[in-house]
Amino acid sequence: MINLSIHKISTLLKVQYSNMLEYRVEIALWAISGIIPFFMLNIWTNNNLNESINITNTMLSRYFISAFFVRQFSVVWVVFTFEEDSLMGKISPYLIQPLNPFFRYLAQHIAEQITRFPFALIIAFCFFIFNSEIFWFPNLFILLLSFISTFLSFLIQFLMQSIIACLCFWTEKASSIERLLFIPTLFLSGLLAPVVSFPEFVKSWIYITPFPYLIDFPANLLSGNPTNISGGVTMQILWILILFPLFKKIWSEGIKKYTAMGS
Repeated sequence: MINLSIHKISTLLKVQYSNMLEYRVEIALWAISGIIPFFMLNIWTNNNLNESINITNTMLSRYFISAFFVRQFSVVWVVFTFEEDSLMGKISPYLIQPLNPFFRYLAQHIAEQITRFPFALIIAFCFFIFNSEIFWFPNLFILLLSFISTFLSFLIQFLMQSIIACLCFWTEKASSIERLLFIPTLFLSGLLAPVVSFPEFVKSWIYITPFPYLIDFPANLLSGNPTNISGGVTMQILWILILFPLFKKIWSEGIKKYTAMGS
């Protein structure tokens, strides 16, 4: 049974990877569009904002390049794909297949990340050519922890968007709800600024939300900035354990009321 499941997942990943290879140019543009951390780094360094949080330019630069990598491999768009498939009536044939449709979307995301990887490396390489003084390479233990943390960040975001995607069973515009989630994700995740730079009254509650563990925690881990490794990984796992049963519940209720649309 386990071998059969592994075979199904492996086959699904191979198929989705082959599909993603057909969109290499588009994926390259997606990778380039994820350079927000570089713009933020320029704003921070040109205005000496790092002095207010007692962090060197080198460590700040490493944080934002790490945030770039974390963002590249944790971005999620399942709600838009599911919404389109729902409106077009493509969900119906998926439901009769042995795997939950969201395994298909999960495989799409992982395949896209694998395809995106060389483009992300090229962008980082170009950045280090002009900023060779900040180049670093974490030890293998930190690199492994960073990979795990980034994957957990991806799973949190995938579950959050999957929960919103299931609202397509009740509304045709679940993507509008996702845009509301994007606002706190953008400002509280550490994409625009390290969470350590936030006011104390914000930091007093933000660490109990999932947002700092989407970008800030894995980026600090990868860059070598001080961070609570055990606490961060624990919170990531905790949020996955909270979101997964919630997703299963909403999915179960949603398919009961699902009515196929489209042709």
